[in-house]
Amino acid sequence: MKQIQPVVFPLNLGTATQLSCVGQDNFSTSITIYYQLLSETNQQLQAGNLSLSGTDYETYNSSADGNQYIYEWSATQLGVVIIN
Repeated sequence: MKQIQPVVFPLNLGTATQLSCVGQDNFSTSITIYYQLLSETNQQLQAGNLSLSGTDYETYNSSADGNQYIYEWSATQLGVVIIN
């Protein structure tokens, strides 16, 4: 789990401060990433799936830290900023 810059959800749903990512790699062409945006109290404010493939998958495979790459890539896709 990574800390993110706060994202305020409308209608007083809460403020997301954490990003959680779990990936399932097919070891060939893609990764399906299940993400959650969570509040300080671990309340889920948003969740969904992202699909990483193509040149992004090749970059992931050659990266020194695959987990860090997954978090940074996911944060970019979601428009959030990791702060730690």
